[in-house]
Amino acid sequence: MPRPTPFHDRLQALCTSYAWKHWSGYYAVCHFHESPEREYNAIRQAAGLLDVTPLFKYDVVGPDAGRFLSYVCSKSVARLKRGRVTYLCWCDDDGNILDDGTCWRLGKESYRVTAAEPSLYWFEEHAEGFDVAITDITDTVAGLALQGPTSRDILRQVCDIDVDALKFFGVKKTTFKGGFKGHVTRTGYTGDLGYELWVRNKHALALWDLLMSEGKAFGIYPIGLDALDICRVESGFVLAGVDYTSAHGALTPAEKSTPFELNLGQTVQLDRGPFIGQRALKAEAERGSEYAFVGLDIDWVATEKVFAEYDLPPSLPAAAWRSLRPVYRGTRQVGRAYSGTWSPILKKNIALATVRADVASPGTVLDIEITAEYERRRVPAVVSALPFFDPPRKRA
Repeated sequence: MPRPTPFHDRLQALCTSYAWKHWSGYYAVCHFHESPEREYNAIRQAAGLLDVTPLFKYDVVGPDAGRFLSYVCSKSVARLKRGRVTYLCWCDDDGNILDDGTCWRLGKESYRVTAAEPSLYWFEEHAEGFDVAITDITDTVAGLALQGPTSRDILRQVCDIDVDALKFFGVKKTTFKGGFKGHVTRTGYTGDLGYELWVRNKHALALWDLLMSEGKAFGIYPIGLDALDICRVESGFVLAGVDYTSAHGALTPAEKSTPFELNLGQTVQLDRGPFIGQRALKAEAERGSEYAFVGLDIDWVATEKVFAEYDLPPSLPAAAWRSLRPVYRGTRQVGRAYSGTWSPILKKNIALATVRADVASPGTVLDIEITAEYERRRVPAVVSALPFFDPPRKRA
């Protein structure tokens, strides 16, 4: 049975929709009321507050902590400065991605890794020969994502750090108003200005109440995973288990993906000491990738025309969709879209897809399959560079 997070008492009282799902063994809210519309608008126009406790979290400490993480991940973290966070992934020997997440450097020999999938076994399996200790803190540290244009204004009210000095992908230890300690990271999964706040479970409710109280004047609103999903599609962020399958869980080689195929080349540093998957990734970099991860801008006028043939208005889900939809170039299937959404801020119907590299150039016109009255049809979809939405305030 799923477990409640430390914030569950507050979430349960607010969730009048009764729309819950399971996330990594925890209960998680899909949307608090009838639809995610208000929650989405909070993220893009004010501030949304999301429980991210179910993310897997590991403390990695010891004299070889940096060297170990640089070996097990496709990006070197040994030179990551204290107080900085980096986005990375880890792969198997064939260069196929297992998971992606963040790595924080907290001290000379102290790091913290967040992950979407359980990764403790993989890390421990490869720790032999390194002077390092790995501790799973998933169930002892609670997290909240504070995301949106007014998130910085709220954060100034609740902690003792110089919020304006905390740069994009930075991390600071802080004492929150009320006297309890934790960490603030300038990170998030919405593609907007935002932060993530981390405290011990016993301080979770105090943190929630503090943020909701101090954030009232800045339009704070609790958000669920549906609103987050719309934002992350707009921002072009991959989602494990949706846009790619972990090599651990893939049933066939065709289900596996490399970082290069997922537009995650920035997480791969090839010319350095040995790391898991290095040989395979070097070979791929030399020959080129067979597939590419792209955005698709789905033709709205063509979609309307398809539904008009059935005397119907266009039918779109209120939340982002997660289902395989074939993508074509002429009569040839060239890829698949894995997730998409109507973007309220861009007023576009967009999707994230993996397509063959020879049709991945921005501006290329492909076709995507849609369904109207249970019949399969196709409409044009233009390949778009990612992200779709990238406001300057995200890094400001």
